Amino acid sequence: MSDQPVTTEHSAIEQGTVTVSPSPKREGALRATAMSHGVNDSAKVMRLQSLGVRFGDKLAVRDVTFDVLENCVVSLIGPSGSGKTTVLRALNRLHDLTPGSKVEGQVHLGELDIYGGDLDATMLRSRVGMVFQRPNPFPTMNIYQNVVSGLRFAGVKRKALLDEAAEAALIAAGLWASVRFRLKAPATSLSGGEQQRMCIARALAVEPQVLLMDEPTSALDPAATARIEELLSELRERVAIVIVTHNMQQAARVSQRCAFMLMGEDRAGELIEFGPTDQLFNHPSDQRTADYIDGRFG
Repeated sequence: MSDQPVTTEHSAIEQGTVTVSPSPKREGALRATAMSHGVNDSAKVMRLQSLGVRFGDKLAVRDVTFDVLENCVVSLIGPSGSGKTTVLRALNRLHDLTPGSKVEGQVHLGELDIYGGDLDATMLRSRVGMVFQRPNPFPTMNIYQNVVSGLRFAGVKRKALLDEAAEAALIAAGLWASVRFRLKAPATSLSGGEQQRMCIARALAVEPQVLLMDEPTSALDPAATARIEELLSELRERVAIVIVTHNMQQAARVSQRCAFMLMGEDRAGELIEFGPTDQLFNHPSDQRTADYIDGRFG
């Protein structure tokens, strides 16, 4: 891990600032717009309609359609190369940072088309947060500074507000009890599992509506993985979650709805089946889903 501070937009996003808001004024504008379009009045927090992603002439993902509901964890499963992470990164416009990329179809946050109009991508990422595969604390910041970094970037300066937000986020991430007396310790002094929970707290501090998680336990030991999985069942009461996982048992444990993706003959990822997790695992409607779950390929 580099000890140099983040300096580019792309590296800043990879380092976890995707959840920050550029200014309280613009954040308030997005909140008002989202509420006026019924985000808080509908069980459908996010809707994907015929989503496709291209990189230059290459079609990476085609025709992905499903809904993300309130109080729900959606898991994306499938073999490597089937487009799971590509779909996930489209949900908060991270592909904007890749030259030559193009997102087709529609993604709605409530009734707000995130690819339509003049919506600022940084503003969107304050509402749709991301937790990456490996813990990525800012190496030059302590625990407290990491957790409130998004709020500070948004212009929040009052210490009382920052203190309150840090405590609430760390409690929600199940980390407050173990770090409350060492908030000034380097974030890199935490264990791997604690670092990932701190990254979750950092994402939660700006109160997103959707939390995206790209294989958040793949680099953790079994005990830390179990704690993150327990945390997901608690977090879904406050934020809708979309998680990419290669662990089918994990998908069965933590998610209420599941999407199975597979690479097509032209090597583009496509959605094979989507539905309640119990139904997809026990009574899949597509033989390819059953074969994957039974371990016949992948």
